[in-house]
Amino acid sequence: MALRSGDRKLSFDILADSEYEYLTSAFAEPDAAISRSHSDPAHLQNGASASSPPRKRKKRKSRKGKSSFNSEIPTADTPLINGDLNYSCTLSTVTEAASVVPDLDCEVTLSSVYGALRQRNVGNGGCSEVNSDDSGSSKKDDSAKEEVAENWNAGGKETAQQGPEMNGRKLEKDGTLDWKEWMAEDANYILPMDKSPVKYFLEEVHAGYSLRSTTTLGNDKERERVYDTIFRLPWRCELLINIGFFVCFDSFLSLLTIMPTRIVMVFWKLLRTRQFKRLSSPELSDFGCFIALIIGVTLLQQADISLIYHMIRGQGIIKLYVVYNVLEVFDKLCQSFGGDVMQALFNSADGLANCSPENMQFWMWRFVSDEALAVAASVIHSFILLAQAITLSTCIVAHNNALFAMLVSNNFAEIKSNVFKRYSKDNVQSLVYFDSVERFHITAFILFVLAQNILEAEGPWFESFLSNALVVYICEVMIDIIKHSFISKFNGLKPTAFSEFLEDLCKQTLNMQTENSNKNLTFVPLAPACVVIRVLRPVYAAHLPYNPLPWRLFWMLVLSGMTFVMLASLKMMIGMGLRKHATWYVKRCQSRKLHSD
Repeated sequence: MALRSGDRKLSFDILADSEYEYLTSAFAEPDAAISRSHSDPAHLQNGASASSPPRKRKKRKSRKGKSSFNSEIPTADTPLINGDLNYSCTLSTVTEAASVVPDLDCEVTLSSVYGALRQRNVGNGGCSEVNSDDSGSSKKDDSAKEEVAENWNAGGKETAQQGPEMNGRKLEKDGTLDWKEWMAEDANYILPMDKSPVKYFLEEVHAGYSLRSTTTLGNDKERERVYDTIFRLPWRCELLINIGFFVCFDSFLSLLTIMPTRIVMVFWKLLRTRQFKRLSSPELSDFGCFIALIIGVTLLQQADISLIYHMIRGQGIIKLYVVYNVLEVFDKLCQSFGGDVMQALFNSADGLANCSPENMQFWMWRFVSDEALAVAASVIHSFILLAQAITLSTCIVAHNNALFAMLVSNNFAEIKSNVFKRYSKDNVQSLVYFDSVERFHITAFILFVLAQNILEAEGPWFESFLSNALVVYICEVMIDIIKHSFISKFNGLKPTAFSEFLEDLCKQTLNMQTENSNKNLTFVPLAPACVVIRVLRPVYAAHLPYNPLPWRLFWMLVLSGMTFVMLASLKMMIGMGLRKHATWYVKRCQSRKLHSD
């Protein structure tokens, strides 16, 4: 039960009375030993009964003279000796005695307790009286009682003045923190609400730059980072995406020109020698791609474009946006999976070309299964690209601003899903390559829209088509620049990283072995080629004469030859230009040893 500071004297009297009763009972029988309590832990552990006599302890010679209150503080096991009474008390017992008055303003020191308590011999939590020279006079009893109370009061006052001590070190009491008192003592600091509004406003005016509370002072590194985001990163990013676009275009032209030429050469060699030889690994790969291309074009011919067009056009603007996004996601998935399938097909072709006759059957079945998987993947991808091209054509032809709504929603959703993510350097490189492939696919879609306008549009349509195509390209370029600039900013990539990506792409163009093959641009042109051939075939058929049949076949050969020559010329121009640029850039990087423009 806690006592208030005002009742200090009363608490001391109660404690003194209890001490007096204890001492007088001990003085009555000086030779009797106080037995341990039944609840004593040591007593219970030893299994001793309450009546068992306690063990005798050695008597200590009492010190002469009265101990001073400022004597050295004993430790936990140091015996305390005072006057005629001889007892030892552990520090825990003293602490228990001091805890009787917890709410006093002053803390009782061990020295004051030492002077106030009559000495007891404490052992294993219990106290036993050892010796007493005085037994019984009422006059001495009254004086002992008064002495105990005076010692308690004197010890408390002395402790309040000097402060507690422990092992010779003075301990000071922590005062409570009063906010009003602290603010009153600190005359230099005045809260803004205590100032006048005019004084506060003038201090804010003369305090420094006005945005100091929300912005920090930058340095040259921060300034360089700003200019990297605005100027250097967009330029290098756009250069890398454009080079990747031309690499994809070169691969597309190789599929339409180089591959048919090599197949024709194989058949010409077979007809001339009339001997069948085992095909090499590149020839088997060309035959596998040619079969996939033929099957894909044949199946796409069965699709009714007008039916798909009207089905998509009947949807709302929001549904068009959702459809285009879904198709774009599946396009990227098929593109990634198609690259793995083509790698497996080329591996099987290499194993079939170099295997022994005993393993011929195994490698043949493996090549056939990989070819079937490649055909299925290319056909599915072709249908996805065709649906995506029809959706874009629907938005361009519509007169309710569906194109702008789709571009805005789609492009800003792309920014939101990519910019605020954590990317590694290799992931950023793969993301740039995906954007190069996406830009080539958009070119194929624009070509599809052009072919549809040639076949079905009425009246002046070219200017409208050209303006819409420019809007699509400009939006795509701006979104790619913003996306990669802030991705590089948030991930700590410098413009030199894009120069390194360009160097890897140039080495891939020159067929140079790179340290990591995962850094290569992966593009399978089978699906875009199927879509382009499917779209351009009706345009060529519309300009062919119907009769007679030989004349029709003649014009088919002429148009096919002209188309092949144009594509082959374009292939040579783009291929030679890419190789020349790649050679110059690789030599430049090797000579300077730095990836900076």
